Amino acid sequence: MKKKNRFLMLPKAAVFAGLLLALPVTAQAAESETIAEGVYIGSVYVGGMTREEAAEAVDTYVQEADSAELTLSVGGKSAEVTGGELGVSFSDMSIIDAALDVGRSGNLIKRYKDKKDLEQGEKVIELRLSVDASKVAEVLEEKAKELDQEAVDNGLERKNGSFVFVPGEQGIAVNVKESAAAITSFIREEWDGAAAELPLVAKIVEPRGSKEELSVIEDLLGGYSTNYKDSNANRCTNIALAADLIDGTVLYPGEEFSVADAIGPLDASMGYKLAGAYENGQTVESYGGGVCQVSTTLYNAVILAELEITERFNHSMIVGYVKPSMDAAIAGDYKDLCFVNNYDSPIYIEGYTVGKDLYFNIYGDETRPKNRVVTYESEIVSRQDPGVQFVATSHPVGYIGVAQGSHVGYVARLWKVVTVDGVEESREVFNKSTYRASPKIVNVGTATPDANVAATIGAAIATGDEATIYAAVSPYTASANAILNPTPPPAPPADGSQPPAAPPADAGQPPAGQ
Repeated sequence: MKKKNRFLMLPKAAVFAGLLLALPVTAQAAESETIAEGVYIGSVYVGGMTREEAAEAVDTYVQEADSAELTLSVGGKSAEVTGGELGVSFSDMSIIDAALDVGRSGNLIKRYKDKKDLEQGEKVIELRLSVDASKVAEVLEEKAKELDQEAVDNGLERKNGSFVFVPGEQGIAVNVKESAAAITSFIREEWDGAAAELPLVAKIVEPRGSKEELSVIEDLLGGYSTNYKDSNANRCTNIALAADLIDGTVLYPGEEFSVADAIGPLDASMGYKLAGAYENGQTVESYGGGVCQVSTTLYNAVILAELEITERFNHSMIVGYVKPSMDAAIAGDYKDLCFVNNYDSPIYIEGYTVGKDLYFNIYGDETRPKNRVVTYESEIVSRQDPGVQFVATSHPVGYIGVAQGSHVGYVARLWKVVTVDGVEESREVFNKSTYRASPKIVNVGTATPDANVAATIGAAIATGDEATIYAAVSPYTASANAILNPTPPPAPPADGSQPPAAPPADAGQPPAGQ
């Protein structure tokens, strides 16, 4: 009986296994140290690389992703951020092992299949970057400030005694939470580490104030005016500018208004000029000097309208354009006038100047009874004499001049009086104000080569007595005036000729001493 060929009877799997086992040992050893050709980790080609080379290639990719720029866009505006700013990172180095295992892991059939697949195309090992979600949210919060587009509220203009509706504009607001989630998902699931544009999630912000809502503004709730006839050109400019910045403001129910925010900053960039302002008990030149008259005039209109005052400060010294306790000062970031619209409907603030008169009017929907009248009365509680302060200066002896006028010190209070049908219904203290006294400052010249005279003037100043000081100074007043105001030389004739020479001393003159 003829023997059968046993080799041919072996199953196909066994034949495949035998072929693999028959591969040269040296080739297998070389292959085990490098990644198979055609293998990618994400977008990084690692075919033929050792473990160390592949790790370096992936690290380089992550560094490039760290500096790659991502453009955040919304509503036609954009901002740039880097992967590093968003906290992009990578730490899962097990994917290197996964790449090395291609064609080498699993059973013999899987290994053979991996190799055949690589011959026909490529093998991609997924690379997922990590991202710090808190950093993404933090960056978006900051970028939203420049990407958000504020809605321009519908408004009103007052023309010829009537209100005209002014349509506003829609705004755009970045949804930070949803945008952060979208960016985080994109980086983890889709990003290839290259520059990319990321549209942000945003919502349309509609302007406030419909025609119907604003149409109720028609009644004068409170108005007030002050005069600034003695102001110089710079102070006039500052008053007109600040009033114009406030004019046209629509304040919605529950909304707070800050005068400092509305008219500031008080510097040259806004168009403000140098003018007199109070500082440390003295009058100094300051940008925006005079705007306190604006806040004061508005304050009186506001309290007549009975809006809620949330912040008000009196001046350090008394002012001349309103009675004590009726003023409202603005100073730096520590004094402001703030109030809230406590009505159930919007109000409109009108501010303007005519000549050297300043006006503020508050309009809205009048709901107070017509027979109810509100007035305010100023009361001086106490008074402090400012006195006179004499200051030694480097002017010549004999000079004496007023550097600053006096300001009387007061303690005052403002009463709110309510009458109904002409009969007083209530009287209550509305505010209380304290104004410091500021002395009249008089400069006294002490410059002289005569030590005795200088000592005499110094001793007189030390007494602080006005009569004593004036008596000591008066003998030298003429000489001081001559120094400070010298007589100018005579002007030459209009035709350019020289004036005639003076005659000799004895020509037509009697001898000296006769």
